Amino acid sequence: MKLAAHLQPATREANRPRGTEDQPRRRRHVLYIFDEPTTGLHFDDISKLLSAFRRLIDAGGSILVIEHNLEVIKTADWVIDLGPEGGDRGGYIVGSGPPEAIAKLPKSYTGKFLASILNGNAESANGSSKNGSSRNGVK
Repeated sequence: MKLAAHLQPATREANRPRGTEDQPRRRRHVLYIFDEPTTGLHFDDISKLLSAFRRLIDAGGSILVIEHNLEVIKTADWVIDLGPEGGDRGGYIVGSGPPEAIAKLPKSYTGKFLASILNGNAESANGSSKNGSSRNGVK
């Protein structure tokens, strides 16, 4: 995962006018948009992805992530929760704010499961916990 190292220097140098190598560098603000970046990633790789996101932000970039992974959502500065359902019964803003605020919204499905993650209860949407057990004892 060399995402931050790969994207940021290339962007800075590609946008720098020729003949300005000896002039002071201005920090360029770049918006990176990621659509479901955790799809197919192992848990360890998700951690590396989050570290890469942090490096992009530290380098002056901004990140917009479209994501369903609660481990990623809980690290966000700001969440825009769309729903309440999918398809024709969704696409409305259910809430927006920090993850802790979304977790308190009674009509937010994301908030319901995010609250479990934020409170240290690692149960997922299907009822299974990180150790593979479930509420009803069935794996």
